[in-house]
Amino acid sequence: MAESSNKPFRGPVRANDRKANRRGAARLAAVQALYQMDIAGAGINDVLAEFESHWLGSEVEGEQYLPAEAAFFRDIVSGVVRDQTKIDPVLDTALERGWPLQRIEAILRAVLRAGAYELERRKDVPAKVVVSEYVDIAHAFVERDETGMVNAVLEQLARQYRADEMGPK
Repeated sequence: MAESSNKPFRGPVRANDRKANRRGAARLAAVQALYQMDIAGAGINDVLAEFESHWLGSEVEGEQYLPAEAAFFRDIVSGVVRDQTKIDPVLDTALERGWPLQRIEAILRAVLRAGAYELERRKDVPAKVVVSEYVDIAHAFVERDETGMVNAVLEQLARQYRADEMGPK
């Protein structure tokens, strides 16, 4: 997504509207909402209302946006905003020395924050699914090297938050 765009990324509409697909769309929308909040300084209530009424599962300018699980979307966005003062230092620690979170592109900050939140708080979702989903989202916006960084950071957090689930390295 371009830095100046307020329009969410569109994904292909799948005929199969499974819960997993709706959650994947919710994750993508959450990353975009967090990005918009970071770049434009938009407030959470405005962003949630905009996404829920205009983007999630809607047709906009002739493009069909993916249907998303609205409650899951709200949980991720609200949770990241609520827990950001806890999430950011954890991400700073997980990132390579010399690359604090604030030096990372805004879209990657959004991906990492959403992934970190979900790994810590959404134990109902397997850690490997969380990591994979956010790496896939990162692929939509950045180059391969950066998606590798997303994978490494989220894998590290998965081992930290869910050591029993992740098993030995």
